[in-house]
Amino acid sequence: MKDNKSNPPAQWVYEAEDLQGTEQLAAALAKLALPGTVIALDGDLGAGKTAFSQLFAKHLGVKDTVNSPTFTLIKEYEGRLPFYHMDVYRLSLDEADELGLDEYFYGNGVTLVEWASLIEELLPQDVLRIYVETVSAIGRRMHIKGQGGTYEAWVSALKENGVS
Repeated sequence: MKDNKSNPPAQWVYEAEDLQGTEQLAAALAKLALPGTVIALDGDLGAGKTAFSQLFAKHLGVKDTVNSPTFTLIKEYEGRLPFYHMDVYRLSLDEADELGLDEYFYGNGVTLVEWASLIEELLPQDVLRIYVETVSAIGRRMHIKGQGGTYEAWVSALKENGVS
């Protein structure tokens, strides 16, 4: 982990023993998703950000194959809501600012941003933050923090009721 900025204190830490556990969290969040949902996803290289994104998209009803948008930056998919999958790893803050990300963040779809801490200044004030930590070959620990009333309520409900 490079710095604390990408892993803010969590309101809830979710333990996924395997990919099925990750899928349960992704499914629970996809059910909650509304137009304008923004999920900021961070974690070390290979921690499973794209796997989480793929599982989230699947449960949002996206039928297309979702893969890492590393070289295209933003990929758009159709599901229950439009799904905007971003990977900003290779962008500078200035380059990201020129993309007009607000149209996605405040639009009718769901935006999931991989490496979101790199564009911290451009993210909406209300956002769901997930930091993916590798704990074993297949286990992941998700540090989850909701910023804004809606996301805080989501985290509280998931913390209280679980994700199954």
